[in-house]
Amino acid sequence: MRVPVIGMGMLLSCNGGLLRAALDAGITHFDTTAGLPQQLRNEVIIGEVLKGRPRDSFVFGPKIHLPRNRTSGLYEKEATEEEFLRKLDASLKRLKMDYVDILYHHDVSRKESALYEPVMKAMDKAKRAGKTRFLGLTTHMNIAEAVQAAADSNFYDVVMAAYNFRQKDQLQIKDALAKAAGAGLGVVAIKVIRGVEEDEKPTNPRASLKWALQDSNVHATVPGFSTFEEMNVDLSVMEDLTLTDAEQEDLKRASVLPGLYCQGCGRCLQQCSAKFPIPDLMRAYMYAYGYRQPALAQRLVASLDLPSRVCEDCSSCPVMCLNQWNVREKIREIVRLSTEHFRV
Repeated sequence: MRVPVIGMGMLLSCNGGLLRAALDAGITHFDTTAGLPQQLRNEVIIGEVLKGRPRDSFVFGPKIHLPRNRTSGLYEKEATEEEFLRKLDASLKRLKMDYVDILYHHDVSRKESALYEPVMKAMDKAKRAGKTRFLGLTTHMNIAEAVQAAADSNFYDVVMAAYNFRQKDQLQIKDALAKAAGAGLGVVAIKVIRGVEEDEKPTNPRASLKWALQDSNVHATVPGFSTFEEMNVDLSVMEDLTLTDAEQEDLKRASVLPGLYCQGCGRCLQQCSAKFPIPDLMRAYMYAYGYRQPALAQRLVASLDLPSRVCEDCSSCPVMCLNQWNVREKIREIVRLSTEHFRV
């Protein structure tokens, strides 16, 4: 399976015109997640746009996500083989496709979850039934462990992993990706960084993409873009992957700032006495203030089933963030934003 180094992640876009333009520009590799309502609509739009195009002219991979404990990363009892296959069939119906190219086991953060038998059985059944060509795993948290599990599994064909210049455990992730590539898996980098930072300075997406693609074990990226301008910036990377001096300076400047990217280390989950899903809340904060997608942030917060009182009962917050963030302040801000939205 051959794909360009630049693909398109469909999390942020419901724009059929943008998808058509991406296809016409030579982008052939796409992925999406079927979870929030916006993401379900994305699949319908994707199906409409791709309908009638030669099936071998694009590579598409949906991500299937089952209920899990947000603190431990382990699956809940509702995470069954039948539920996985039901979600896959629903995606295929929305996409108007008989099969997908890569079927992703989504958002894995533990070795135990990567090797969770009901999911592996469901994926194997889907492949045997001709509903997918290849099997993949995605990971945003505890990334090195999840990628290593995929590399050792003799089951997965592709890993899609968060990989960027801001990660503090970058060397461990780099080593795990090398092992995955060495085991014959395709390696796709995500969360390579786009958007603005809290100081209102934009990150340099061209430099960020080039940084990830300097690693020879990274075979492709699927950056999320939502405008034609962003698409053209990403496409320009394919002309020359070399990092310029100015781009290296941009990365050096950004790497010492706290930024809006959650490291996904999970330490906060053990430190928080209320057991709030802090990484999910930090992701919502990034959607709102980094990606400038407040509606996406609001839907994510609404899906977390938070209590009516959030971060009000502790006299001081015990969470010590690797990014040196004021976690309590960020949580209160993103919850306030979401509450105001739904009250209107």
